[in-house]
Formats: sequence, structure tokens, C-alpha cells
Amino acid sequence: MTGSISTGTSLDDNQKPNTVRSVLGFDFGTTRIGVAIGQSITGTAQPLDPLKAKEGIPNWDEITRIVEEWKPDAFVVGLPLDMDGSENEMCQRARKFAKRLHGRFNLPYHMMDERLSSYEAKGQVIARGGNRNFKENSVDGLAAQMILETWFAESY
Repeated sequence: MTGSISTGTSLDDNQKPNTVRSVLGFDFGTTRIGVAIGQSITGTAQPLDPLKAKEGIPNWDEITRIVEEWKPDAFVVGLPLDMDGSENEMCQRARKFAKRLHGRFNLPYHMMDERLSSYEAKGQVIARGGNRNFKENSVDGLAAQMILETWFAESY
């Protein structure tokens, strides 16, 4: 990702990044939402299965199941800025998704610049000789992993 910088902060300023242990990362999309779980101690994340969405609306029961299973301390949501750093409609939708996560689960969230994360994820799959049919073989989880690991690297 291009010099990714954190573009938002927690709603709860008492929850500083260095106190977070387990974090769920999201690569928001209108048809699929990439998900990854990460640990601040190691600064690493692993992709989970992507979630289906209908016009950007996720299955909240699925998200609840993931939150209950992994018990995160916070969320990181990718912010799909334009290459010049300006915001677009998808940024507004990603922020709305992050605010809904906070509202439903009362956990802090952080927004993270995700420019080129999906592009880089596809490049990694191709470099490893993986299948190039990205409609069938989603890179959304890998993109969420990259967003989360970049956030760890910049926040700790």
C-alpha cells in the first residue's frame, strides 16, 4: 500500500492503540467484505472467509458470530481513498460500516488508508502462481490482512 497512514482514530480515546490485543480488520466492499483477525503482540493477521454483502449491507448475524468467536478489542476498517488522497462515496460507506460496528458491539474502531490493498493482494496471489479468477477466488481476506498488518506497523 502506498505509504499508508492511519486516517481515523478510535471513537473511545481512552482505548489507545498500544492497549489493543486482538483486532478484526475489514476490507469493505459492496458485494464482499474481507475479514482478518490479528494480534497486536505479533503485529500479524490471518485472513478469514469473506462475507457476502448486498449493495454494501452485510449479514450482521455473520459479523456477530465472528465477533463472538474472536472477541476482538477493536476494529480496523479500510478507507478506500482515491490515489490523490481524496475521499469518495466508498469512503463514506466504509465509515458508515465502521460506525455501525461500533454501535452494535461497543468497541472502538480505527480507519486505515487502504489504497491499492486489493491490487497488492492480487499481485501476491499471482506471484505465488495462484488462480487469477478473482471473482471465484476472493482476495478480500488477504486485503483485510494487509490493511490490518499495515495498521499494526504504523500504530505500535
